[in-house]
Amino acid sequence: MFPFDFYSPIEPLDFPIFREKGLTLHIKRDDLIHPFISGNKWRKLKYILEDAANQRRTHLVTFGGAWSNHLLATACAGAKFGFKTTAFVRGESVSNANLSLCALFGMELRFVDRAAYRDKHALFNQAFGGEPTAYFVDEGGYSAEASKGCGEIVSELSQRYDHIFCAAGTGTTLAGIADALATKTLNTRAHGVSVLSGGNFLYGQVADLCSQGGIDLCTLHTDYHFGGYAKTKPELNVFISYFCQKTGILIEPVYTGKLCYAVFDLARAGYFADGDKILLIHTGGLVGILGMEKSLHA
Repeated sequence: MFPFDFYSPIEPLDFPIFREKGLTLHIKRDDLIHPFISGNKWRKLKYILEDAANQRRTHLVTFGGAWSNHLLATACAGAKFGFKTTAFVRGESVSNANLSLCALFGMELRFVDRAAYRDKHALFNQAFGGEPTAYFVDEGGYSAEASKGCGEIVSELSQRYDHIFCAAGTGTTLAGIADALATKTLNTRAHGVSVLSGGNFLYGQVADLCSQGGIDLCTLHTDYHFGGYAKTKPELNVFISYFCQKTGILIEPVYTGKLCYAVFDLARAGYFADGDKILLIHTGGLVGILGMEKSLHA
């Protein structure tokens, strides 16, 4: 229903720590799918847009922080596919590059205090409950439709991996991958690296989206949040610089930087078996790095 030129290659990564331990490491470049609807964002929105269109809803109403990759992706997708878009932005009114791009794509921005933001359905109902064309899109796109789209990653793989790793913010991508694996006999483990402190709650989020038994294939790693969402520390910044300079692949401190750091750390600790094949999912969202430039060089 929504045609899209799709490009997400898989590239090998060559680092001594993996060679020394007999491990194979690849990265799936979902960051190359689109400059703004990038990474898992297009996958999440694919069936959300289809569902909205089937219900004749033409106004996407969603939620996120000031540097939310999801807001930018929704704004761009709305402009591309003919949807009106509105976002409730968490916190005080601010101006930044991400929100400027959202506005440029036609998204209406409504800033709300953090207390009110907690009840997203109430915000939606108060503002748009009487609008028949309005369609609720949860923060980060969290939904069964989004999980289904993320699960299509598995069908694109040309070889079997022992471990597939992704960053986890809502658990949607992890749930989609795990559920897709559960329908096959690949003996592959799905791993999520929580980018939030106290990330154990993500097991519940993932379980709620898994309808094929995928939760049994999931492992969640909760010790690599570096202080919490959008927080970083010098050791993470040093690692990101090292990775970018060695590969020419841009990663950032919010999602994929933490993902890659975790896998390297697990390899050093002997977590993997000799000969294991590991796939990293680069979930894009690189515009957000602009909001962390100073901390990266601190």
